[in-house]
Amino acid sequence: LKSNPSNNEEKEAQTQLTKSDELQRLHSQALSAYQQEDYETAISLLDEILAVCVWDAELRELRAECYIKEGEPSKAISDLKAAAKLKNDNTEAFYKISRIYYQLGDHELSLSEVRECLKLDQDHKQCFSLYKQVKKLNKQIESAEEFIREGRYEDAISKYESVMKTEPEVPVYSTRAKERICHCLSKNQQPTEAIKLCTEVLQLEPTNVNALKDRAEAYLLEDMYEE
Repeated sequence: LKSNPSNNEEKEAQTQLTKSDELQRLHSQALSAYQQEDYETAISLLDEILAVCVWDAELRELRAECYIKEGEPSKAISDLKAAAKLKNDNTEAFYKISRIYYQLGDHELSLSEVRECLKLDQDHKQCFSLYKQVKKLNKQIESAEEFIREGRYEDAISKYESVMKTEPEVPVYSTRAKERICHCLSKNQQPTEAIKLCTEVLQLEPTNVNALKDRAEAYLLEDMYEE
């Protein structure tokens, strides 16, 4: 404005300055809401700022944290992926994305994201520790599925029991393991055990189609046609 004063530009400069002040005010409010654990308000304030400051990685990371607290992991992933692209060597974003996928039970995507973190820093302690855990779990699940394809149901059952021992803290893996063990028991002509295990899965997930089909197969073996 100083280098080239004119009415139009002065107006434009004043407008931008006012807008800039407003965004700084919103930023302070968003941080304050986040610190007070009012994540919903923080998100709506950050939405306003990010509509203008599209390329701000740190604001996206902050909004991702709010989404995580609000139980909206897929929205958090979207912001963290943007932050990983916007900021060089953003190992933290890759680590967080990997953790979210892991908690959601998507071990394959979790593995691929944690590898991105280690590409940037092979000595990253958190990423390396997560990598070892996910890799072990991934290998066990792949191996169990291979046994199922080969019709080696006893081996698959034993492998899925190992999965439950490897990850006892994240419920989705135990539920999936039980669902697959029920499938194996049903295929292996062990209807009583299959019915019991599938029922356990269906108490947690009443609309689990695989468990319903496998329990139906087990009921057929027991001549329980109504069921």
